[in-house]
Amino acid sequence: MRHLPRKRFGQHFLADRSVIEAIVAAIDPRPGEALVEIGPGLGAMTDPLVARAQRLTVIELDRDLAARLRRRPELDVIESDVLRVDFASLPRPPGLKLRLVGNLPYNISTPILFHLLPWADQVEDQHFMLQKEVVLRMAASPGCKDYGRLSVMLQWRYDIESVLEVPPEAFEPPPRVDSAVVRMLPLPAPPDVDAALLEALVAVAFSQRRKLLRHTLGRWLTERSYGGVFDLQRRAEEVPVAQYVALATAVGGSAAAAASLAGSPPAPGLPLPG
Repeated sequence: MRHLPRKRFGQHFLADRSVIEAIVAAIDPRPGEALVEIGPGLGAMTDPLVARAQRLTVIELDRDLAARLRRRPELDVIESDVLRVDFASLPRPPGLKLRLVGNLPYNISTPILFHLLPWADQVEDQHFMLQKEVVLRMAASPGCKDYGRLSVMLQWRYDIESVLEVPPEAFEPPPRVDSAVVRMLPLPAPPDVDAALLEALVAVAFSQRRKLLRHTLGRWLTERSYGGVFDLQRRAEEVPVAQYVALATAVGGSAAAAASLAGSPPAPGLPLPG
């Protein structure tokens, strides 16, 4: 039976065979690996992935598609919203890290990327199809217009590379945007920092990105001098990831500053941190 794409799930099924082959070649799956596909849909990537890997775990929210996938004995099917999945509990051979792949729903791609952050140390790599605009933001450098909260929070934990651009006509139905495949390699020794505090600090920094940081972050940092660590006479987009991490580490050493950053009421027009 033909499956009609469901808008509420953000379903755009990859259909171009040459694009699929290029993506699978970039992933390079091998037998015995702990390979997990998020949102397999109609199985366009599932088929060549499992042909190489022999076994595959798939996470699918659409119950009709999940029912189809369960007919295949080489697949371990998890019928769930990916945002509810505990990736530490997924089946895998002892001692192996997860390899995550998928054509992510564009309407919730950023929440998925943030959801996966706590398990980065249990992941070998991630290859995702995303909206090209999102991939540009993920990989952006300081000073670029695309550099923002997503750039900082992901580059703190991953090395990020755009590996393939995909046009709308490669999908059925075609999305209204260009797409790209991103490779995310967890950093082997990421800086030790309170992730929640870093996220709160970065969210405040970029809440009014055209203003100097003394107008956004300054009100939370007044009780202690950070002059040797962080220059507040800059805009958020000018600050490298390592300096945000250094500031979060310094703030974390001050209980008062950390508490105020996490819990103080915002100035007029300024959203709550996080």
